[in-house]
Amino acid sequence: MRGILASSIGVTCAAALALPSAPPAAASASSASSAGAPAPVADVATRTAGTADARADARADVPGSTRSLPLRPLTRDRASGAVLGLTPRTVRPFSLLGVVWDDPSADLHGRVQVRTRAAGTGEWTDWQDVETHYTQHGADPDSSEAATGKARGATAPLWVGESDGVEVRVLPQAGDPEDVDPLDTGPDEGASGGEGAGEGGEVSTLPAGMRLDLVDPGEAEPGEFAEGAEEPRTGVMTAAAQAASAANSALVPLGATHIPSLTAEETRKELVTLRGTELTEQQQAKPYIGPRPSIVTRRGWGADESLREKSFVYTSKVKAAFVHHTASGNNYSCSQAPSLIRGFYRYHTKSLGWRDIGYNFLVDKCGRIYEGRAGGVAKPVKGAHTMGFNSKTTGIAVIGSYGSKKPSSKAVKAVARLTAWKLGLHGMNPKKKTSLTSGGGNLYAKGTKVKMKVISGHRDGFNTSCPGGKLYKKLSSVRSKAAEYQGR
Repeated sequence: MRGILASSIGVTCAAALALPSAPPAAASASSASSAGAPAPVADVATRTAGTADARADARADVPGSTRSLPLRPLTRDRASGAVLGLTPRTVRPFSLLGVVWDDPSADLHGRVQVRTRAAGTGEWTDWQDVETHYTQHGADPDSSEAATGKARGATAPLWVGESDGVEVRVLPQAGDPEDVDPLDTGPDEGASGGEGAGEGGEVSTLPAGMRLDLVDPGEAEPGEFAEGAEEPRTGVMTAAAQAASAANSALVPLGATHIPSLTAEETRKELVTLRGTELTEQQQAKPYIGPRPSIVTRRGWGADESLREKSFVYTSKVKAAFVHHTASGNNYSCSQAPSLIRGFYRYHTKSLGWRDIGYNFLVDKCGRIYEGRAGGVAKPVKGAHTMGFNSKTTGIAVIGSYGSKKPSSKAVKAVARLTAWKLGLHGMNPKKKTSLTSGGGNLYAKGTKVKMKVISGHRDGFNTSCPGGKLYKKLSSVRSKAAEYQGR
């Protein structure tokens, strides 16, 4: 598949001033001491000023905003070199954050830690580690999406809930750390660093242009999807919103917030309607496909369709599904999941410079399934989720961090149901393997043909800890259950 990009994403940030405000001295000193890092010195709050987008983000009628704070030298540690960061400060409310830098091919070999202040209580959290290796979720190296020149490197986004204060520090990594999930590591896993750090005690150089992006996911429109709601949302829709909704017109009416589940028989009939001319006689006589699960549409979770590029990009078919975790932490309620997804979407488009959210689907801890990248849930939309293997695949992200924490049984079941249906649309057996051609990555060179399990983890296609050890161990049961749902 050779997708053609029709438009570009404006990537600038809202202008505002961050006002310094320190947390209680005892708490700050205690946290710094317990983390074993030098206490930050005083710093001047700075902001990058945007132009048109800055004015747009400042308008009250625009859902959500992204604000960027350049990181400054705090102090210098003999063991790890210069420490970049931000001293404690008051900022406009936000709920999700991440550290971003200029070069998408540059790895951050170090440790990123943040503290935030809850807007409701005024209490500061302890230091939290942020997953530093994230851009391997992105577009294939030589794809049109990667060639726009707008992509940037970044950490994983961290969901912190509504906050109005922040403190950050980035410590360069010495030695040769492993790529693990710092948010949710087990007893045998260390803090995240990644491959390629300095050997023999050498200190890594941090990427250029490092800044902290603070994301306000915005409030959803009245009428956002509620459990059991199947009626389309009324009201004026923008051209972009109409296009995103119309991509699912074979399944639900325009403006639908929810694609309802179907029975096995209803799904088989729908399969013939959707892909009848492409099915073999055997597939038409006995199609192996799981019942279509309930899916919250982009309109249902409140996507601001002006953030993405206008066109949709497709691959020829879906031969495999890659399972991910968002590495954004587990401190969220299921009712907050739409807000998290709006945050991921804004982070991917405004901060990382991608054409849309990278994942094709997302699943929350309660087992609810959400439409990801626009283009239609029943269509082979090309995502940006597994660098090197975005063609002929679909990407499913379970919201949370699953290095040592087990995913919920509801989430695992939802992944099985989703893959049974999505792969069934293309006649794929969840318990088999398939051949994929690498688009380039750190495990397989571009052009390498690889035998991959039809349901694989991100780490099977790229050297990463994703989707976390505990979720990865559940994939065997996902394959068996998905095949069962398909009637195999």
